[in-house]
Amino acid sequence: MIGRRALLDVLTGGVEAVGPGSAHPSLTLDLRDIPAEQSAILASLPCPVIGIGAGPAASGCDVVLAQARQAATISRNIAAAPLAAMVLVQLLRATEHLPPHAALLAESLAYATLQAGPESRAWLARPAPAAPPDDGGHLHVRRDDTSLHLTLDRPARGNAIGTILRDSLCEALDLAVLDGSLTRVTLTGAGRCFSTGGDLAEFGQAPDPATAHWVRSLRLPATRLVRLAPRLEIHVNGPAIGAGAELAAFAARLTAAPTAWFHLPELRYGLIPGAGGTVSLPRRIGRQRTAALALSMRRLTATQALAWGLIDHITDTPSQSETRGIDGAPYRDRH
Repeated sequence: MIGRRALLDVLTGGVEAVGPGSAHPSLTLDLRDIPAEQSAILASLPCPVIGIGAGPAASGCDVVLAQARQAATISRNIAAAPLAAMVLVQLLRATEHLPPHAALLAESLAYATLQAGPESRAWLARPAPAAPPDDGGHLHVRRDDTSLHLTLDRPARGNAIGTILRDSLCEALDLAVLDGSLTRVTLTGAGRCFSTGGDLAEFGQAPDPATAHWVRSLRLPATRLVRLAPRLEIHVNGPAIGAGAELAAFAARLTAAPTAWFHLPELRYGLIPGAGGTVSLPRRIGRQRTAALALSMRRLTATQALAWGLIDHITDTPSQSETRGIDGAPYRDRH
């Protein structure tokens, strides 16, 4: 953790002194010692900026934590994937006040950039475990008067959203968008898991990043969920990982089971949330908490998610309440 003088010493080397390929892939600052006029500079740096404590320059940081020790995991994760971490915070800064559709476009382009990067290629080159066989999954669709009920059903893969399930979901959501008589659209998952996110077995199958962006432009469920948001209710019945958490956050009403938890693991793959999460999550919990969740790659329990405003209700009373979030701040102070 550094203060004002050390920050100035680092920045005398120019912006090349921080970020990927430098000695400072991230900066951790003592906010008590950083003046307000440094906020704009901090927000322009090509690396994640972690603020500790409170101070007038907090708005220029990408993550704000209560104590320095809480930054250790985040700093290690950034050092392991500095390019993805840089792109993540730059995207969150740039899209914070953009309309959702414009922000989704920017996310897809940023995701495509990282797909061609060395961190993502290194993850794809690893020996991949054999995936259990399944039929690609099903989307159960049921109409009840003016309500449309959708259920993800791919138990062999934890309701992972592969091409088949993604296309089925887009088709059902397109129907809901076009049918104004549908006043309520619900979505949940079958079994004990809401969704483990995108199907990892299908990562890297696009012939090139530009084509992958084109496919996302046509077949991204998030673009439909944005239009449906006022009518959309989602119940997270279990773990919501990656795209599972990202899609759920678009709902106007989002509930969760006590055993549910939320997790953004994309940095591990040299990527960023690419199913709409850099758009949906900040609009529920803010840019800094979204960055903290993605950079820490920690699980957020249902109780924590409720206190942060990520979900609106827990369906049953949890057996054990959590009192602090991953940023270390008491919920009553940071909610």
